[in-house]
Amino acid sequence: MNAYRDQYATVFNNGTDVVLLAVSTDSPETLAAWAKEADYPFIFLSDPDGAVGKAYGAHNATYGLDTRNLFVVAPDGTIGYRAIPFRETDPTAYTALGAAVDSITGVP
Repeated sequence: MNAYRDQYATVFNNGTDVVLLAVSTDSPETLAAWAKEADYPFIFLSDPDGAVGKAYGAHNATYGLDTRNLFVVAPDGTIGYRAIPFRETDPTAYTALGAAVDSITGVP
């Protein structure tokens, strides 16, 4: 999550026409404390029963958590980009993600 925070301005156009939602099976209290402590500029959503993860094929029932899949959703609700799984330690993953965000938001 730190890489998202540290690259937020460039990858997510500093939040202009972009809403970044991080979905986790962690409790709301845990997510709120973590987000505040690390100063994350995006929204965390708690999915304790994995319903969102299941809907997007990202829930790992064995471990009771959602995997690091990433979806870029266009304003019309269509999924314009998928990274399954998202490789957060690979710098090229952020290049592809930034290009997908730019494509959907119309940034040249």
